[in-house]
Amino acid sequence: MKMYMVRAGEGNYLFEYFQTQNIVSIGWNDIGDLGNVKELSAIKDSLKLAYPEDKPQSIAMNAGQIFRFVNIFQLDDYVVSYCSEKRIYAIGKIIGQYKFDQTKTDYFHVRSVNWLGSIERDKLSVSTKNSLGSIATIFEIYESARNEILNLLNHTISNGQSSVDVVELPEITESLEQIKEDVEERAHEFIKDKVLNLSWDDMQNLVASIIRAMGFKTRVSPKGSDRGKDIVASPDGLGLEDPRIIIEVKHHKEQMGAPAIRSFLGGLRQGCKAIYVSTGGFTKEARYEAERATIPLTLIDSDFLIELIVSNYDNFDVEGKALVPLRKIYWPA
Repeated sequence: MKMYMVRAGEGNYLFEYFQTQNIVSIGWNDIGDLGNVKELSAIKDSLKLAYPEDKPQSIAMNAGQIFRFVNIFQLDDYVVSYCSEKRIYAIGKIIGQYKFDQTKTDYFHVRSVNWLGSIERDKLSVSTKNSLGSIATIFEIYESARNEILNLLNHTISNGQSSVDVVELPEITESLEQIKEDVEERAHEFIKDKVLNLSWDDMQNLVASIIRAMGFKTRVSPKGSDRGKDIVASPDGLGLEDPRIIIEVKHHKEQMGAPAIRSFLGGLRQGCKAIYVSTGGFTKEARYEAERATIPLTLIDSDFLIELIVSNYDNFDVEGKALVPLRKIYWPA
């Protein structure tokens, strides 16, 4: 059986919904039901009518992905979907034919899936991580990566050949911009791999380096009880000039919930500003608690942390660059 990646919407926002509804789905809703469409050219024509502003290269690439989902996916093929916040891949088997369903999700082109389980990205080899980095909504996963993923799930891969006829897809040339986006997404994940492997002390110092690169001076709490103040940042470094920013850093895999946010806010004085860093992310309730707080509070998860590192790296001090050594790559404008 083959294995395909199916992205769970932009920012993986449909990942949990895929699990609870036992589906995978894709967008391009405006082209309508494709249940009787068997030709790639017909999908291209529908895309041109529905999305006239799209470039020919985008039309060709999107048509190829949709055609795979509708006509190439077979029952018992494997599907994989990724959640960047939790850093896990969910693996399932396709158990339903294509259908156009406007009731389940924002994306109407649907396949039913039996989800078998999930694996952590950190347990995969570098080569497999790299092969899973494409920005395409749908792509076939290489055999070696497929075998590694299934071995982690303790599934036995059959040596027999599939009886499904192979349909040759047209070669699609990616535009320079699409390749750039692909490289950027892969770089983001590889930087995250390195950052999340830091010790707690190094993570605290990395956050302080980011804050210093943004123009503030910092005081980092020594080991031991910090009374909810891992880092204090201010223009003067003494906490006397405004803004005075209190920063809490939690470096673990678990999401932080609303009680942790309430406890952190309860120890702050009016007039302070606050940052809460959690490499494991935040629950919906925690984000709601932060939004309604009377003290200005910014939540930083692992993806936001990587964005801050990349955007401020030129201003990093020696300590910060030593913690996360990066190399700049220039790209044609």
